[in-house]
Amino acid sequence: MGQAWNWTWLTVAFLSELAALAALAVWGWSLAGSTALRLVAAIGAPLLAAVLWGVFAAPQAPVQVQALTVLVKIAVFGSAVLALVATGHPRLAAALATAAVLSTVLSAPPGNA
Repeated sequence: MGQAWNWTWLTVAFLSELAALAALAVWGWSLAGSTALRLVAAIGAPLLAAVLWGVFAAPQAPVQVQALTVLVKIAVFGSAVLALVATGHPRLAAALATAAVLSTVLSAPPGNA
């Protein structure tokens, strides 16, 4: 039962990470300005978040510093929540924030459960 519980929260964590990237892309595309600027923001914001996540926050990240992991998670999820609020989706922002916090607190990396 414990392993199933952990995998459930790991799945929620992964889906929250994907939702954060999508929220950043939507925010980038919603910016005022030229199509080129919007395209760069819609690709660049989630790309930057994904690179930071991969380097500092992923389970197999090359840089394993707990403080940096926490800061990157707060920065990525926080910016995604703010992006959802800025694009007029406060309920989705609340859902993402809740899922991100719960999945971070309630899941353990594979092999540590």
